[in-house]
Amino acid sequence: MSATAQAPPSASLTPREREVVTLLADGLTVKKAAERLMTSPKTVDAQKTTAMKKLGIHNRAQLTLWAVRNGLVKA
Repeated sequence: MSATAQAPPSASLTPREREVVTLLADGLTVKKAAERLMTSPKTVDAQKTTAMKKLGIHNRAQLTLWAVRNGLVKA
């Protein structure tokens, strides 16, 4: 890896953000993901929003595509 190479975008996500992205990309609603993670839907929504900002993604379809392309979920 060269000195100018950047870390993959997924490296900037926290483990919890990756978990939220994975659940949402698998088709769970924010509410169902919150139940699975034993947290509130507002927390899951905030984590989703933060992950999307970090990745430069603007909608859930793009988030799902990113998750598939980066091996978080299978197509």
